[in-house]
Amino acid sequence: MHICATKQDLRRVLAELRTTGTIGLVPTMGYLHDGHMSLVRAAQAENDHVVASIFVNPTQFGSAEDLEKYPRDMDRDLAMLRDAGVAAVFTPTPDIMYHPDAQTIVETTDLANKLMGALRPGHFRGVATVVTKLFNLFQPDRAYFGEKDYQQVAVIRTMVRDLDIPVDIRPIPTVREADGLAMSSRNARLSPDARAAAPILWQSFDMARDLVATGATSDEIKSAIWTMIDREPLARVETVDIQDAITLDPITGPIDRDIVILLAVTFDPVLLIDQCVIPAQKDLT
Repeated sequence: MHICATKQDLRRVLAELRTTGTIGLVPTMGYLHDGHMSLVRAAQAENDHVVASIFVNPTQFGSAEDLEKYPRDMDRDLAMLRDAGVAAVFTPTPDIMYHPDAQTIVETTDLANKLMGALRPGHFRGVATVVTKLFNLFQPDRAYFGEKDYQQVAVIRTMVRDLDIPVDIRPIPTVREADGLAMSSRNARLSPDARAAAPILWQSFDMARDLVATGATSDEIKSAIWTMIDREPLARVETVDIQDAITLDPITGPIDRDIVILLAVTFDPVLLIDQCVIPAQKDLT
């Protein structure tokens, strides 16, 4: 496995790989878990070569403290990728990734500033900018992202469409722990008590599915989820959003189309996000 610390090293390695087949990219911020490895496996099934990046992107963090506390274990990450058969990994530092006088940003102006974007201003601008840079550097045939970050996938798909970037975006289903908690690098920061409490997110989705089946309105479902999670003393609900699963527009009234429920909940001080797509109930009469 090639470990590329500079853009020049990366381009040299990719030029060699590209002569013998297609390239699938798995962008990560490291501290890998089986959710990341599911992206690697999906990429291996569809490409001749799988490449990855490990970069904790400072421009998508809202505070220096949150960036500082983001978990890191480069040696472990590289070992996991090597064992999985990844061909090359890009491991830049911020001063390599960003020019010191950088002025250019990429932003999906609507998607970046609603839902989680409203809760974390500037977050999706940082995501879109760094992913654009990675696409320019790697020039992959396909790129793989987890559906847990549902709005992020929507932002990246829109960005690729609007800027005519020739890469196929492949969203991969969320991988969960046995108790339903979505795998996330942030889970490592949870206290034991918070970790025990966090599956309330998945449990709220189970309740939401039942409510959809009974014909509940979006407001009723949202209220029920908020109340259920709020009863957990260690949880602080930041947002509960019920949106059209395709457009991410808000839903009102009865559920007459596929929806996505987007949660942002703090288990102090760790912000967890999760999502669940629920199909519209078919009229069987």
